[in-house]
Amino acid sequence: MIQGQKVSLRAVSRSDLPLLMEWRNQESFRQYFREYRELNMEHQENWFSKFVVGDDRTIMFSVVLNDAPHTLAGCCGLCYINWADRNADLSLYIGHQNAYIDQEGLAEEACRLLFSYGFGELGLHKIWTEIYEFDTPKKDLYTQLGFHQDGLLREQYFHRGRWWNARILSLLASEYPLAAE
Repeated sequence: MIQGQKVSLRAVSRSDLPLLMEWRNQESFRQYFREYRELNMEHQENWFSKFVVGDDRTIMFSVVLNDAPHTLAGCCGLCYINWADRNADLSLYIGHQNAYIDQEGLAEEACRLLFSYGFGELGLHKIWTEIYEFDTPKKDLYTQLGFHQDGLLREQYFHRGRWWNARILSLLASEYPLAAE
């Protein structure tokens, strides 16, 4: 377990899957995810078996509240890890109180814990992510954490009857101060 002040990161367990599925199926969350379809438990089980347990290019964590350690708050991880080039795609959401990206700092602390792990323990050089242009909660959080925009994928995502651009954002180990600790 990776412990912070408000939250800790622990391995995703099979018992987390129903609540993670519930959050991912909320339209207010799903609009921000690459997975466009409604998920069922079979999808969740397949994801858990194939990626969480069976893929060394994916490291996922459940975010839990420190003051209520059995309370699942969200999910985060490093996906599509390229071990040769030492980079990974960031995955994150806070489902607790239907926040997506909360104002209480849970998402920020989960990211900081994940970045310290990714840069410090795994030796990653870069953590990157793709977000849709209307995803201002993540854009604001990632800007605050020091991410830079590397590129723009024009008209990448069709949602609510129109095309939206996607931003590619990244953070280098040298730009993240806790990586050196």
